[in-house]
Parts: sequence; C-alpha cells; structure tokens
Amino acid sequence: MNNDDQVLLHTEGRIRRITLNRPRALNALTHTMVRHIDEALTAAERDDSVTAVLISGAGERGLCAGGDIRAIYEDARAGRSASVDFWRDEYRLNARIARFPKPYVAFMDGIVMGGGVGVSAHGSVRIVTERSRVAMPETGIGFVPDIGGTHLLASAPGELGTHLALTGDAVGAGDALLCELADHFVPSERLAELARDLAGSATSSEIEQTARRYATAPPVGELAAHRGWIDACYAAESVEEIVERLQNCGEPAAKETAETILAKSPTALKVTLASVRGARLLGSLEAVLDQEFRVSCAAFTRPDLVEGVRAQIIDKDRDPHWSPARLAQVDASDVAGFFEPLGDRELGLAGGAPVAD
Repeated sequence: MNNDDQVLLHTEGRIRRITLNRPRALNALTHTMVRHIDEALTAAERDDSVTAVLISGAGERGLCAGGDIRAIYEDARAGRSASVDFWRDEYRLNARIARFPKPYVAFMDGIVMGGGVGVSAHGSVRIVTERSRVAMPETGIGFVPDIGGTHLLASAPGELGTHLALTGDAVGAGDALLCELADHFVPSERLAELARDLAGSATSSEIEQTARRYATAPPVGELAAHRGWIDACYAAESVEEIVERLQNCGEPAAKETAETILAKSPTALKVTLASVRGARLLGSLEAVLDQEFRVSCAAFTRPDLVEGVRAQIIDKDRDPHWSPARLAQVDASDVAGFFEPLGDRELGLAGGAPVAD
C-alpha cells in the first residue's frame, strides 16, 4: 500500500467521506494520513455542494487504534524528531475538527483509541455502536493523554475523566455517552443505512435529525454504578492519595482499580493527573492542546515511553521497567519539567496561530 492509499476519499451524495485505510494496523495514524485528512477538510469546507464530512475506518476491527506507536518508538530510540512534527500537525488537525464549520460525523465503531479519539471525539456528530471500545491508554506505555484528550476527559462528569485518564481503561458505548465522548448510539448493522441517509441531507440540521432518527438506547455501561467511589477517590490531590483511597474504600472494584493504576508508569501517572487538572483550568481546547504539546515533547525524551512501547508492543512481555519505578520517587520538580515553555517551538494554537498550514 502506498501513502496515497492510507486515506480513501469519495463523495457520496452531499457527504464527503474520509476512510482511514490501514486495516491491518487497526488504521493507526501516520503523518501522511493526518495531512490527507487536513487536505480533505480544506476541500470540503470550500465546496458548497458538500453538506458534511463523515469519517470511518476500513475493516471490521475499528475506526483507529491511535498513532503509529512503532514509528514513534523507532524515532525516539534513534534520537530523531519526526514524532514531534507529527504531533504538531495532528494537534492542529484536532483543533480544526472541533471548529469545522460543517457537521463532522464520526463513526466510532470498534476500537477507538488515542489518536483515533482525536479524529472523532472532537467532531459534532459522534456515533458509537455495540462494538465500540473507546480509550486513552497512554499511561500504560509511559506517555500522557494527548490529542485534546485531557480536554475531553476534564469535561466528563465528576471524576470519570480522571479515572479513565489514569487507568487507560476502554469503555463501551454506554459509558462513552456517559462521559460525553460520544453523542448517539446506533447499532453497527445500521451504519451503512445511516451513511446513505446522511448523504441525502441538505442542511446541518438535517444531518443531526437523521442521526437522532437512527439512535437507540445504548447497552448499559459500567461506570454509572461506580460513580460514588470514583468521584470520592479521584478527588484526592495526588496519585498516591487516590491509590490509597481506592485501596481503602471497601469496594472490590476500587481495589482492583488501584492495582491497575500501580502497573502504569509512575511519572506518566503524575503528569497525567496534573494535565487533566490543568485542562480544567485552561478551558479552551486550543490552550489544552498547547499544554499537551509541551508534555508530549518532554515525554518523548524520557525513558518510560520507549520502555513502555517495548513492553506492550515490541517485545510484548508486559513487564515494563519504569524509571523511576515508584510514585514516591517522582517529585514535583520532575512533573513541572513536562510543562516548561518551548520558546519558539510552541504549538501556539491559543495564541492565534492557524490551526492548519
């Protein structure tokens, strides 16, 4: 497959369709794909015959499993900076999707993780199905939620977003709706029919009305039943205190969650908590993306990212050796270093820089 085949574009009725086309790699995003999506949005925005954009993934497994982690791993090991250039364009694309002037419909069917969340959950009409598994699993590879993920998670009700950020847990359709990561549940068998009807919609309001007409009640999620201990435990000031509350609150599920968290990168956990809390204060998506870019650039130079990808993706031994190895060894100055200004390398979205080149 050449680079031009990684994103398929065609017009169906009044809809410009964007299909991520790396099914063997779970449609993981490459820099080329990000550029092609951006170009497709430019063309759709300028074309008065196009009512809306619809993004979906090729194959049966999911919309997108995130960025190309293997490429980032090799880039970091070699001391190169292609990943930073990729993130710069990817985050600009995330901001553009959120502000796109026409309806941006995302079929969040199957696996939707990391960068897959970025090209879908910032859209205006977000569809999940019974097969959806939505996650920001970065702490498990020594990284921190990005692509505007901390903005999305900070906006979730109560402390649900903090829970998902630290654990990296994947949620189904019901919980994605509860966490405000999606708008409508549509059974997967009806997606093709929905796409055909969307293609005949002449206005933005008709797009939304069509989506609502297909929407049904989602399967019952799991998080609502746990809101009590989630909100109480994750309201703590530090990761250490969160873990302590989870271990001592008396709920078996909470204790299991503590063990899940303790398996993640201690540095990534502390930076993630600071990122989500910071996102709540920053407010705008653009300001949060600026913060995430600083954090991602810092994480790229730290050992836990390479080690986390090695353990989970490359060697698959599921035995990462984090550095430092314990939460107590990560102090405030270590965390603060991830948020230091980048000078002339800043992303600069909140300062008025264009969201796309």
